[in-house]
Amino acid sequence: MKRSVFPAQSSIALTQVTEWNAGHVHRVDDALAVEEPLEIRIASQPFTVTMRTPGHDRELAAGLLLSEGLIDEAAQLLALEEISGSKGRPGNAVDVQLSEEAHDAESVRRALPVSSGCGLCGRASIEAIRRRGLRAPNPDLRIDPELLCSLPERLRAQQQVFSRTGGLHAAALFNAAGELLVVREDIGRHNAVDKVIGWALLEGRLPLSQHVLTVSGRGGFEIAQKALAAGIPVLASVSAPSSLAVQLARELGLTLVGFVRGRRFVIYAGADRCLAT
Repeated sequence: MKRSVFPAQSSIALTQVTEWNAGHVHRVDDALAVEEPLEIRIASQPFTVTMRTPGHDRELAAGLLLSEGLIDEAAQLLALEEISGSKGRPGNAVDVQLSEEAHDAESVRRALPVSSGCGLCGRASIEAIRRRGLRAPNPDLRIDPELLCSLPERLRAQQQVFSRTGGLHAAALFNAAGELLVVREDIGRHNAVDKVIGWALLEGRLPLSQHVLTVSGRGGFEIAQKALAAGIPVLASVSAPSSLAVQLARELGLTLVGFVRGRRFVIYAGADRCLAT
């Protein structure tokens, strides 16, 4: 696969702010999470634009194309290039060359607003997922409840940019033994998941049938959809899922766990994978 490498863009910006603290006013330095647009192009033609935190842009593009149904495997990615900007810096664009086996880009592009927002009823959204032919993930995976409880804190400990800015979401991939494989941060929760999936795709690790995806925010429909596209059996979040995510998880056999905090969690679908039998 053809690729290009540029100096990394910073994910943190520094600024001066005015802080009021118990009646005292100070001018202090503050760290902000960087947010910039990334244009994904297919054969040099605009496909979509997402607001993201710079870094791991190739992974983000690859993960988005897989999770949104444009490609099914890494072999359909012929080239994945970051576009050069001024002075040799990245140009906030990735150009992708696809094989003939990839799906129609225009039909997928039209469907993107459905998976990144509202506007379509839950039944129609899940029907669109069914038409993609996604299979139920590995039914035989088992994850120890005590191990599951430990994952959010271990994810939090790896959120280096969040620790400085307080402004990023994160996603982490663990195997069934609890080994941390990868963590990605982004200002968009969906982007963080796409970066994790893109990493696995480019590393030749799909399907992720023996893995757990842990996210720092809520487990919404889009996150559940992306987990299923990567073959992930267990999705765990520190917050609540949405009603449509629960419906999707129950229909397609995803274990969906929310409110994983301390030694407590709530199972919304697929309890067999994380409860002793």
